[in-house]
Amino acid sequence: MKLATLNDGTRDGTLVLVSQDLRTILPCSMTAPTLQAAIERWDEVEAPLVRLSRALDAGQAPGTLPFEATSMKAPLPRAWQWLDGSAFPTHGDLMQTAYNLPPVPAGVPLMYQGLSHQFIAGHDDVAFPSVEDGIDFEAELAVIVDDVPQGVSAEDALGHIKLIMLVNDWSLRIIGSAEMRTGFGWVQAKPACSAAPVVVTPDELGDRWENGRVHLPVLVHYHGLQFGAAEAGSMAFGFHDLIAHAARTRSLCAGTIIGSGTISNRNYAQVGSSCIAEKRAIEKIGSGEAFTPFMQDGESVRIEVRQLRGSLFGAIDQRVVVAATAR
Repeated sequence: MKLATLNDGTRDGTLVLVSQDLRTILPCSMTAPTLQAAIERWDEVEAPLVRLSRALDAGQAPGTLPFEATSMKAPLPRAWQWLDGSAFPTHGDLMQTAYNLPPVPAGVPLMYQGLSHQFIAGHDDVAFPSVEDGIDFEAELAVIVDDVPQGVSAEDALGHIKLIMLVNDWSLRIIGSAEMRTGFGWVQAKPACSAAPVVVTPDELGDRWENGRVHLPVLVHYHGLQFGAAEAGSMAFGFHDLIAHAARTRSLCAGTIIGSGTISNRNYAQVGSSCIAEKRAIEKIGSGEAFTPFMQDGESVRIEVRQLRGSLFGAIDQRVVVAATAR
């Protein structure tokens, strides 16, 4: 089942079902008005939504509309909580080696709590104050959970994963370097994330969903060329492990989004990278100097996951703009 949020002029939009081929949508507000409302009552609304979804794919649902990515908000335009992990060790290893950073603790997921009250639609321009802040994209996958009890086991956490989404976790690298040295973590360096328009239930992935991991490459195109195609299934910690880590001392409310961190593979020389910072780290390790610049005013990045039948989540395809006040 595929779901999205139609932009109806309200903050939270209207929940719609999306056909498998991303060509048509079906408003389903009588079942649940918003995605947040659906995830809070998932046990109640899942079966009716599945029936409607099957009718939509069979061409038997009245009231369908064309799917237009530009008419969609982020699936959850505002969320109760955004917790981003770092589940790909290669990314951390490269950054540590390139910049002589202290080693991270082994065997425990890294995670921070970021801005959650806004997720940007995947087609909208993204405004930043200045290119001097080191504008960078980060291709990630994420999951949306229902209510998760405190102390949940990783095994039980799998059952709380209801939806999977594609995220660009924007970062301002120059600010981030300074904020990390304070020991208090990120605030200014982590603006709102962007999200592809469509979320999917795990069963949509078939055998590509295994052990709390999505076994598909995440494609990144920058300057019109493929920048990365890292395999998302190489997480050291599955999403269920990240959920259990986050819930060790607190419950997680329905609608909490858990991110994978920047997708990164050990064969980065073949598959590329999912963010500019990692590419710069590889350059620095190899030649002693990082020469790929961070994003500039007017540049675009496209992030997508594809299956044989086409795009899974729709695309994040966005342009960076420098805010008028900073010019």
